[in-house]
Amino acid sequence: MAETIFWFIAGLAALISGAEFVVRAASRLAGFFGVSRLVIGLTIVAFGTSAPELAISLKAGLVGQTDLMMGNIVGSNITNILLILGITALVMPLKVHTSLIRFDVPVMIGISILLFFFALSGAITLAESGVLAFLLLVYLLYLGFQGKNPSVPSDAEKQKRTPVLILLYLILGVAGLILLINGAGWLVESAVVLAEMAGVSELVIGLTIVALGTSLPEVVTSLVAAVKGERDIAVGSVIGSNILNILAVLGVSGLFIPEINVQPSLISFDLWIMLAVSFACLPIFFTGNKIARWEGVVFLGYYIAYMIYLFLSSAQHDALDTYNSVMLYFVIPLTVMTVVVILAYEFKKRWRFRHFRGFGAARKDETNGNE
Repeated sequence: MAETIFWFIAGLAALISGAEFVVRAASRLAGFFGVSRLVIGLTIVAFGTSAPELAISLKAGLVGQTDLMMGNIVGSNITNILLILGITALVMPLKVHTSLIRFDVPVMIGISILLFFFALSGAITLAESGVLAFLLLVYLLYLGFQGKNPSVPSDAEKQKRTPVLILLYLILGVAGLILLINGAGWLVESAVVLAEMAGVSELVIGLTIVALGTSLPEVVTSLVAAVKGERDIAVGSVIGSNILNILAVLGVSGLFIPEINVQPSLISFDLWIMLAVSFACLPIFFTGNKIARWEGVVFLGYYIAYMIYLFLSSAQHDALDTYNSVMLYFVIPLTVMTVVVILAYEFKKRWRFRHFRGFGAARKDETNGNE
């Protein structure tokens, strides 16, 4: 027990220090070469923080623990949005880049729907994994093209851009990724041991302990990035990680596994939750291009509610039916109604702004014509 707790603490320490290194290195390298911080967040940082999911999913799949693998992927995507964006927005409201709303969030929603339809058959086949891997290639090519028109680095950044300093930050970034990956591994392994002692099922372990553990790099990286003012990295790493969890973690791992079984409970509940939270990003990101503190509180509340459901369901607790009724007939309808009202208000505000601007321009032209 003492050894397990030691590795849990060591993993947490490695995650925190690794995230600090990754954010600092990514931010500096982006400034040196004029690459937008959003692209850095969607690619390098997202790949680094998704590495634990890839390592654990591939290992679990190869030894036949496909429940743990699927639970890890689906649970990580739910955790990334509800927990990570919730905590990060609570600490500091996050501005959302327009390109995320127009492209990356719709991509995340689209591939989540695709995964849901693939899972309906009860298994992810080798061909379907190949489709996901191909879509990963297309997505990365798009990001590469997007990064071909970088912003111009400032004069101060150009002066600092020496080969030695570039190499130093590359080493710092790699060291940070190594700490993130190892830290997540230590923490997850120790947490799984503790969970197994409590007699929790493999799927629930994947959806909770492993998903939370492998998402800890994103949690810490996003928090550190937000506190440092690198908000594009904070949000971009979460959305990019969700996309990569499906396309890279599941797609690439699936190329080495003939068939990945999908439990009926995952299809009937957890995949629906993953779809719901993916769709929830679009209206929340759209309203004012930001995630406000109160929206972060809502995300956190739903994450806690989801965790409570999983543990009540796993224990077959007597309160499960009552809990389901409250969520189904009160909490979810209230949330949907709130989102609809906010969207209606936002559309109305934007319509009035455009109408007023158009009216003002017409009046100006009319005045100039009279002169």
